[in-house]
Amino acid sequence: MSINMKRSRIFGLAAVALLSATPVMAQKTMDDMQYLTINENVTTVITASEPVRFVDISTDKVAGDQPIRNIVRLKPKEGMEIHHDGDVLAVVTIITERYRSQYALIYTSRMDEAVTEKTITLDERESYNNPAVSMSTEDMTRYARQIWASPARVRNVSTKRNRMVMRLNNIYSVGEYFFIDFSVDNRTNIRFDIDQLRVKLNDKKTARSTTVQTIELIPELVLDPTRSFRYGYRNVIVLKKMTFPNDKMLTIELSEQQISGRTISLSIEYEDVLNADSFNNVLLMEN
Repeated sequence: MSINMKRSRIFGLAAVALLSATPVMAQKTMDDMQYLTINENVTTVITASEPVRFVDISTDKVAGDQPIRNIVRLKPKEGMEIHHDGDVLAVVTIITERYRSQYALIYTSRMDEAVTEKTITLDERESYNNPAVSMSTEDMTRYARQIWASPARVRNVSTKRNRMVMRLNNIYSVGEYFFIDFSVDNRTNIRFDIDQLRVKLNDKKTARSTTVQTIELIPELVLDPTRSFRYGYRNVIVLKKMTFPNDKMLTIELSEQQISGRTISLSIEYEDVLNADSFNNVLLMEN
């Protein structure tokens, strides 16, 4: 055997060994998916453990919507006059903040065979690094709870109205977000029933002849969903980081349900926002 032939044989064996030692990239087919049986007279509700950021239904044979952040609803548009038992109507792909799941939707003419409720289980989740999510809701909530339980460090930002005091406790900067911790002391004996919690950018001062410009901001998270309080209230809201000119103020407004309709608001200067502390566990544990 020539040297070249020996080299070719050795190279071939080495290549086979290398390929056998290298893991093959996993590929998923319809046979690997979990099936969900669906019927035109039954709404199939899929519940995720965290907010759903994206849903794709591969065909228009199935209607779907997302009524709340972690719920997806599905239903076939047509019934057994069009479809047959066992027909694959579509594949639904659900992407959350940290994982994705896929299900093959199978038609059944029997209502009692249709899936009404489905919770996405651990073994049905594929890890996914969602580029649109810099911080998961779970992590955001964990940070907010730590801030809520920390001592107040801001002492000079407050407002008084209707025998109530609203004050800023802390502002923390975490990644792309501001965590704003505030509280309200109700010094009356009348319970405050919350109608709305609103966050705005308002003009500081406006002449009577000018139009007031208000920009409404939607918080990424409101930690405490409490709708009423008698004496004390504390909450943490999370906002995307922003800059705004010195002629505007960040305002947190708490309004009460009618009939009394009391309203109290807290205005935060841009300078206070710039002084937000960088979040760390050591800082929160300080006395």
